[in-house]
Amino acid sequence: MSEAQGPLAGLKVIEFAGIGPGPHVAMLLADLGAEVVRIDRPGGGVMNPVVERARHRVTVDLKSEEGKAFCLDACAKADVLIEGLRPGVMERLGLGPDELLAANPRLVYARMTGWGQDGPLAQAAGHDINYIAITGALDAIGKPGEPAIPPQNLVGDFGGGSMYCAFGIMAALYERERSGKGQVVDAAIVDGVTSLMSFFFGQKAGAVRTTERGKGLLGGGAHFYQCYECKDGKEISLGSIEPQFYAELCQRAGLPAELAEGQMNPANWEANKAKLAAIFKTKTQAEWNQLLEGTDVCYGPVVPLDEAREHPHMKAREAYVEHDGAWHPAPAPRFSRTPGEVRSSAENGAEVVAKWSAN
Repeated sequence: MSEAQGPLAGLKVIEFAGIGPGPHVAMLLADLGAEVVRIDRPGGGVMNPVVERARHRVTVDLKSEEGKAFCLDACAKADVLIEGLRPGVMERLGLGPDELLAANPRLVYARMTGWGQDGPLAQAAGHDINYIAITGALDAIGKPGEPAIPPQNLVGDFGGGSMYCAFGIMAALYERERSGKGQVVDAAIVDGVTSLMSFFFGQKAGAVRTTERGKGLLGGGAHFYQCYECKDGKEISLGSIEPQFYAELCQRAGLPAELAEGQMNPANWEANKAKLAAIFKTKTQAEWNQLLEGTDVCYGPVVPLDEAREHPHMKAREAYVEHDGAWHPAPAPRFSRTPGEVRSSAENGAEVVAKWSAN
């Protein structure tokens, strides 16, 4: 494993194995230089080599005295702990915040869950789809008259989950510089997604600004904020919201004069969508790319994931890195002096912990 670099080099992190957002938090920290030791349960293993990259691993039976002793020692030396178990499990293992913060008052104890540490649903099983369902986010996604469409697990697990957990960890580390004390970060997906919905709480409800399914400016109602199928079956995306961008769309795409008028009148949108659908069917995606990409139309081809790294912009930015024979998303965000990097995973987490000094 290459020597860590990045703005978090020197940060010591213990990750208790989980799935979904917890490992993604650890990946984000590891990419930016943190030294992450992942504690796997017996019989566990690598589930996702991209998300679980740059880890030192150790298999530990958390129910054994030996395993508990190792975890207590590791957490006494660590800066950050990440766990995503059901509320109360870590406490029953003798590894809850009270015990670990007593031994290491500087520890940032990050708890990544769907429902949070308390509330009527805290002990219930759940997944991304359920968490975004009760926040109002899922209700806004889909077509009118049809069931809501789950947006993969991007909005809950990663948008409202791991990103907010990582943000919380960094905020707690910043505060620790002043107080010298760690604390618990209760990162609940329902809280993060609710925060993501702030934009819609701050907008006056109406035909243009609405979360009604398939309606409104951003929800699929507007003809100028939409995806369309091309002649070759591929798709393109438009985001020509501002009047000057819409005017450029009309000019560059050679749209009929009637489409240039009444852009923001929702009464025109359905008819205009049908007109644009017919127009975009007359050329291939490559032909529309030639006409519209890189202009102020606010345009982009809809690219399948397996082809995204070949897009010229993504390629120029080196958004994907080939590592150990596989393609990985590059670390994000980017830093001018202390860039992160994709690193290989090591094998013996116990040896790494043995080298750590106590806080």
